[in-house]
Amino acid sequence: MKYAIIIPDGCADDPQESLGGRTPLQAARMPFSDLVAQTGVVGRSNNVPVSLTPASDVATLSLFGYDPLEVYTGRAPLETVAMGLTLGPHDWAIRCNLVYVEDEAMRDFTAGHISSEEGRSLMEALNAALSGPCPGGRWEFHAGVSYRNILIYRGEGGAAPFSDETRTQPPHDIPDQPIRDYLPRGPGRDLLIDLMVRSRNVLREHPVNRHRQESDQRPANQIWLWGQGRAPKIQPFRERFGKRAAIISAVDLVRGTGMLIGWNRIDVPGATGYLDTDYAAKGRYAVEALREFDLVCVHIEAPDEASHEGRTEDKVAALERIDEHIVGPVWQELQRYSTWRILIEPDHRTTLRTRAHAHGEVPFAAAGTGILPRGQGHFDEPTAADSTVVFNPGHLLMPWFLG
Repeated sequence: MKYAIIIPDGCADDPQESLGGRTPLQAARMPFSDLVAQTGVVGRSNNVPVSLTPASDVATLSLFGYDPLEVYTGRAPLETVAMGLTLGPHDWAIRCNLVYVEDEAMRDFTAGHISSEEGRSLMEALNAALSGPCPGGRWEFHAGVSYRNILIYRGEGGAAPFSDETRTQPPHDIPDQPIRDYLPRGPGRDLLIDLMVRSRNVLREHPVNRHRQESDQRPANQIWLWGQGRAPKIQPFRERFGKRAAIISAVDLVRGTGMLIGWNRIDVPGATGYLDTDYAAKGRYAVEALREFDLVCVHIEAPDEASHEGRTEDKVAALERIDEHIVGPVWQELQRYSTWRILIEPDHRTTLRTRAHAHGEVPFAAAGTGILPRGQGHFDEPTAADSTVVFNPGHLLMPWFLG
C-alpha cells in the first residue's frame, strides 16, 4: 500500500466577506482535492487539545499519529532535530525569531521575511555578543531558515532556570500588539527578557539591517524568544505503524518532527516556506519519493503565511497552486499502484481575521483503497461540518488512514 499526506498549513478558515461569504477553501478552484472528496470521504479532526497552544508543533504531532499530551515537550526541540543539533538531558531549546518591533509593538514576526543568508549573519553577531555563561549553564545561538532560528541553553547539571511552568508567546499570534503584554512569564523569564532587550543593541547598527533600511525593507531589530522545551522521547513511526516514510517541507519544525519519528528528510530546491515556494518541484519530488517509500508527506507553509499577513487572495492562490502542482501529480502517480490512499489535511486553523492560529476542528479529505465514497462534493469546511466522520482527539486519524 502506498500512502500520501498533503498538509496545506493553516488553510482552514472562516467565511470572508471579500470572497462572498465563502472560506478560502470554498473560493479556491481545487479540482483534484474535490476529486479526493468525491471518491472518498470528507471529515474533520481536532489536532490541538484545548490545554495546548494551537500551533504546528502540537498539531503536526497529532496529524502524524501521536498524542501531544503524552509526547510534546515544546516547539523548539522539534526544530533542533532538523538542524542537526543534539540536546543533552539538562539542555533546553528555545525558538529565536528575528522580528521587527516598532513603537514597542510586534509589527512583523518575520522581519520582512529576511533571507536565510541575512539571518545567518545576524545570528553570528548575536552569538559573538550574547553567547557564553549564564546562571547554571551557557547560551548558544544557531541560525536556521530565514527568521526562524534557535537558542540553546546548555545546562551544566544543576537546576535549570526554566520549567514546565515557563510561559512564552508565539510572535505570529500577536500581530501589531504591544509586546509588553506578551513577554515571557514564570521561571527563567528575566533571563529571556534580558537577552531580548540586549539583542537590540547588537542588531541596531548591523550592516545587514542598515542595508535593509536603505532598501526600504524592514530590519530585524530584536529577537523574540519562545517555544522552549527539552528533548522529547518518542516511539519511531516505523515501529509504531510499520511504514517507511519521508517528509518534504521547507520548515525546520515540520521536517524536524518527521525526522524525530524516523522519517527520511527530502529537501527540495526552491522550497522556501513562503508564498513564493516552488510548488511544482515539491510535487515532482513527492512523486519520485512514492516509488521508494511506503508513505510520503508533503507540507506547504504558504497558506499559513498568507493568513498571518492577512492576504486573502494570496491564500486562495496558494491553495490553487497546491492543488494543481502537488495534489494533482500525487493523485495521478498513485493510480499506478494496486493499493493506495491519499489524505489532505491542514494541521490547524489560521484565520485571516485574526492573522493568528486558532483552536478548533479542521477538515480533511481522504480517498483510496478501502475508503468508500460518501457522496460529498468538495473539500471545504461546510462539507466537513456536515460529516459524521470525526476524529477527536486528532491523533486517532492516522491509524484509521493507515487502515
